[in-house]
Amino acid sequence: MKRILMSSSVLAVIGGAAFAGGYTAPAAEPVVAAAPVVVAPMADWGGFYAGAQLGYGDASDAVDDSGVVGGVHGGYLYDFGKYVAGGELAFSGADITDDAQNSKIDSFTDLKFIGGVKQNNWLFYGGLGASYIKGDTAGGVSASDTVPMATLGVRYKVRPNMTVGGAVDYRKGDDFDGSGQDLDLTTVSLTTSFQF
Repeated sequence: MKRILMSSSVLAVIGGAAFAGGYTAPAAEPVVAAAPVVVAPMADWGGFYAGAQLGYGDASDAVDDSGVVGGVHGGYLYDFGKYVAGGELAFSGADITDDAQNSKIDSFTDLKFIGGVKQNNWLFYGGLGASYIKGDTAGGVSASDTVPMATLGVRYKVRPNMTVGGAVDYRKGDDFDGSGQDLDLTTVSLTTSFQF
């Protein structure tokens, strides 16, 4: 009987120790949430801006040569969300001299209305306007005339108030200043502007 009591006591102590902590459920694996989709905000293109441009001009007919062009510009844009529209006035000096015809382009002033589509920090645009070109026609005769123009360009916002870009402008002058000669001028320019 002593043996049975002793064995029962040992089993009771061992069994009690086994159940002392109770039942522990296995730990559930953590739920990993999907990363939120980050949408880059579109830049605000609205407001006044001013800057400078430098490029290359190619003239034909009354002046048949090419050279460096550069100057300043300013304008105002309205930001309609995905679309942008506004106007710009630009003045450029030119070093385009045709020695064979003794003719040249001294300067041109462009007034253009532009509209475009923005994509994040990019603005892709086109426009129409008028250009006042001043210079000399064949034989060194001083001449100036206002001719129609078209533009295509792109701008990129480097900072909230600073953009860089490029544009191609085409001007077509038939019977320039009544000279009986046409004058076509194409320019390719790099631009820097500050918005305020």
